[in-house]
Amino acid sequence: MAIHDLSLPVARDLEGQVAIVTGSGSPVGIGFAVATDLARRGALVVIGSTTDRIHDRVAELVADGHEALGFIGDLVDPQVSVRLVGLVGDRIGRLDILVNNAGMTALGEEATGPVAIDDLTDAAWRRGIDRNLTSAFNTSRAAVPLMRASGYGRIVHLGSVSGMTMAFTGDVAYHSAKAGIGGLTRSMALELAPHGVTVNAVAPGWIATAGSDAAELAAGEATPVGRPGTPTEVAAVVGMLVSPAAAYVCGQVIVVDGGNSLEENRALRAS
Repeated sequence: MAIHDLSLPVARDLEGQVAIVTGSGSPVGIGFAVATDLARRGALVVIGSTTDRIHDRVAELVADGHEALGFIGDLVDPQVSVRLVGLVGDRIGRLDILVNNAGMTALGEEATGPVAIDDLTDAAWRRGIDRNLTSAFNTSRAAVPLMRASGYGRIVHLGSVSGMTMAFTGDVAYHSAKAGIGGLTRSMALELAPHGVTVNAVAPGWIATAGSDAAELAAGEATPVGRPGTPTEVAAVVGMLVSPAAAYVCGQVIVVDGGNSLEENRALRAS
């Protein structure tokens, strides 16, 4: 049986809820895997991307019998985040779940390889921080009033083991931004828990997506589990955190990396 097998019956525990999932444009990415899981559990999902391919993802969800809306915009701009949440508030009147998945991969969207800190430009530093941290802050800030007013909410930030628990050389902006996701998670959790809103984060390791190159897939095969993870496996953990039953899980960072961050002496296993 496949892990989190989508052919199995799914509990409709999110019936009537409304979820925003950012960074959902890729058909085989973590964002769309999360959106699909939430939709199958009964939520109306509002999915976002920076390109019009989001309309294809909405069409896929609707064709499968789910309720979905699409939004195009760059969430680095705080006014775009306000418009996204405003769309939900005006058209639907509630927001129960926010999954901040928007960002860019390690080494960035435009980088050709590792960049030493003294070669990193101001523009590249700002781009890495904005794409991977500021976008999550912007959307969270816009969403919090709706959740606080209702007395219920689930916010999950997608971080990474890179920066949050581990690091590699040549990508200080990405690592710094993802480390910031941990601080954002904990500080928001303390502030919002008294209002019935939980905030947590998921830190994936080597996950096989359309953007994975050969070196990244090989790194996944070198984990203790012996393979890269899948977007669906990450979505399963996000799905647990946004469930009504997870009301007492608050301010946590859950690592999904096949045990890769556990191993202190890799030379022993290699021998």
